[in-house]
Amino acid sequence: MRIDKGGAMEVARGFAALLQAERFDEIVELFAPPLRAAVSAEALRLAWAAQAAGHGGEEPASQADEADPVRVHIAVTCANGGFTVVTSVGGDGLLHGLRLDPHGGAEWHPPHYADTARFTERDIMIGTGPLAVPGTLSLPVGPGPWPAVVLLSGGGAFDRDESSGPNKPLKDLAWGLATRQVAVLRFDKATFAHPDRLPQDFTMADEYLPPALAAVRLLRQQPEVAPDRIHLLGHSMGGKAAPRIAAADPSIAGLVLLAADAQPMHEAAVRVARHLAALTPGPSTEEMVAALVRQAALVASPGLTPDTPSKLLPLGFSASYWLDLRAYDPVATAAGLTCPMLILQGGRDYQVTVTDDLVRWQNALAHRPEVAIRIHQDANHLFFSGSGHPTPAEYARPGHVEPTVVDEITAWLTRR
Repeated sequence: MRIDKGGAMEVARGFAALLQAERFDEIVELFAPPLRAAVSAEALRLAWAAQAAGHGGEEPASQADEADPVRVHIAVTCANGGFTVVTSVGGDGLLHGLRLDPHGGAEWHPPHYADTARFTERDIMIGTGPLAVPGTLSLPVGPGPWPAVVLLSGGGAFDRDESSGPNKPLKDLAWGLATRQVAVLRFDKATFAHPDRLPQDFTMADEYLPPALAAVRLLRQQPEVAPDRIHLLGHSMGGKAAPRIAAADPSIAGLVLLAADAQPMHEAAVRVARHLAALTPGPSTEEMVAALVRQAALVASPGLTPDTPSKLLPLGFSASYWLDLRAYDPVATAAGLTCPMLILQGGRDYQVTVTDDLVRWQNALAHRPEVAIRIHQDANHLFFSGSGHPTPAEYARPGHVEPTVVDEITAWLTRR
């Protein structure tokens, strides 16, 4: 079955009207089941608030201005510009896929520090079974053997490049490191590649451990890679998960943690929501914060059980996901490891902060000679350089991971 253009436009206009009214619970009812499982009403509310805040929009207006039987573009106008909501209408009349495009379709361009003549790339499959995921292996030109790193993207349904609008921070890192004679393996998360195959009790452990451990095993099979010099590099939640992965495979040579969150995630969700609400104060943002406070309290309470409905919990994650997170202490796990670590933090990061997160890593690990901790004062959460009060608008502008960050990681990975 294939919906015609008139039907797609009708669905798009209804979606736009609900966005205009910020009726997120009703919007989720328009999602096809896989999208509904991946994006909750609260997650959509947070993303909408972040984009509106980034464009100075207290009362953003939306209008479906383009549609075909597959793709729908909804233009959102705010006080200081706008952004585009991109989705698609399936033959069932439901929405399949959702993306907030903050920069009007701008394309990623390679950073100046990447030289594609100095490395090769090939596609590769990570793991086996229904949750096997595709990835990309970047190998320096030459016989090697090279030090290697597996990249772990942050929380959310990210592809292997950690694509967000016009930016691809993990591709920046992959190409920058491969140019500097480090082998790099990065992969799509199962939440991106197979949202329709995830079990109801899917957890952070399921999200990160099987593909990461399979990626390490795969790298060991490459003749160009030094098998005793395989590292993990995790960004944001990927950094949180990295110690857990290393604990499961003690042969991992070291960890690079970029903006790795250490504060319990239900507490961080409330803190970030309050930051966004302060940018666009009003009844809807107050309601968002109040709802998250209630949901976070449930996560922290003895009343959280595997049967707690996900609609009562932050970001629409399942009770199993939150129970798994609640039982995992990334800092304590890292403290129990003996491998070297490089921990980098952006001074302008409002999602993972020096005060709320880095201090926990410092208190536990700063005395260890094999652990290096650095703050890049001008960097935001993506390790893009900037200035002034940090806002979500920074993520809408094309940028690249700071070259000093790439150089520091390279020096650390090739230290031996």
